[in-house]
Amino acid sequence: MYSSINEANTAVLEKVKSARPFWVDVASAGEVISWLAEGKHLLHAGPQIQWEEMTGPMQGACVSACLYEGWATSDTDAMTMLASGEVKFSPCHHHNAVGPMGGITSANMPVIVVENKADGNFAYCNMNEGIGKVMRFGAYGDEVQQRLHWMREELMPVLKDTLKHTDGGVDLGAIMAQGITMGDEFHQRNIATSSLLLRTLAPSIAAVDTSKDVMKRVFNFLSITDQFFLNLAMAFCKCAMDAGATVKAGSIVTAMTRNGKDFGIRVSGLGDQWFTAPVNTPEGLYFTGYSQEQANTDVGDSAITETYGVGGAAMVAAPGVTRFVGVGGVDVALDVSEEMSEIFVEQNSLLQIPSWNFQGACLGLDVRHVVETGITPVINTGIAHKEAGIGQIGAGTVRAPLACFEKALEALAQEMGFEAK
Repeated sequence: MYSSINEANTAVLEKVKSARPFWVDVASAGEVISWLAEGKHLLHAGPQIQWEEMTGPMQGACVSACLYEGWATSDTDAMTMLASGEVKFSPCHHHNAVGPMGGITSANMPVIVVENKADGNFAYCNMNEGIGKVMRFGAYGDEVQQRLHWMREELMPVLKDTLKHTDGGVDLGAIMAQGITMGDEFHQRNIATSSLLLRTLAPSIAAVDTSKDVMKRVFNFLSITDQFFLNLAMAFCKCAMDAGATVKAGSIVTAMTRNGKDFGIRVSGLGDQWFTAPVNTPEGLYFTGYSQEQANTDVGDSAITETYGVGGAAMVAAPGVTRFVGVGGVDVALDVSEEMSEIFVEQNSLLQIPSWNFQGACLGLDVRHVVETGITPVINTGIAHKEAGIGQIGAGTVRAPLACFEKALEALAQEMGFEAK
């Protein structure tokens, strides 16, 4: 169908660029992902993994989900159930979904529903819990459970009704185009976009028929949750990259993800196959009392942002985040984005970066360029404690392993008759 990989890549990126993801609904995960409603089923981040292979934070998040769903009444009972094989697992990516850190999603958890208005495909992501003791980093105590139930009982209904008052949903691309000029890179920093989102939603939230106390709690949560937009950005990127994957040709990376054991990628010309290699451990800054020795290996589907070309690749847009992730200052931010531009095919006109002379963010991560240059994607990430139940201990950066790109290129060469040039 295509005369060259470059021609195929152009077609892939046209699909990605023409995608128009809108936030259209909030629903229970089991309503939109039927597999979750079929039994004691959980989605997780990364390529397929089983309970016994999971690192502490993902296991802790599984415990939290079992308690939330009422499958267990204590963490000990939950761990026994999980170890017995009674609970079944599947990757978020296998169900048009993504999940931050552990990625654990169960049937009754609220998920963001994003629709690509250009092609009609959907993407789903659970909602950001805010900071402190949170499920995504492996915590599962009473504080975690109370917040998860509040999100279902109050936050979800308000946001669901709010979206009914919008004209076809919230245009996430428009918010991101503004946010990147205000210092967001959409992985570690989402302060601007979270604020813009609240400004966009506020009149419609005010129109929802609910009590003043509920309204106050919802406004308070959205006003202090600086990372609320992260989960929307993840669903946006998933929606756009899935549209590109429908071309089924070329060498563009359509997903990057990690489960604490393996880092996995998918490539446009190789369908739904995962190419994996052992995951690396992030390095960065730690909260008081914690250190590198306590850091868990990298985990989460949030690297879908770097797959799209933002996050670490757009570090130059958010020099303020470089100190937070422990990699230096403005010069380092520029150097990172310049380096990343060597492994991406082109630049994204939707996301123009003032501090990069209004160049667009990177677009089209090419597996060939990664292998040819030896440059691997930089990913901005949170750092979880390696033991279950503790949660986030810092933030930093991590490199994707080269080996998974090498495996993918070898497979692509075989698929193309050894003409992967």
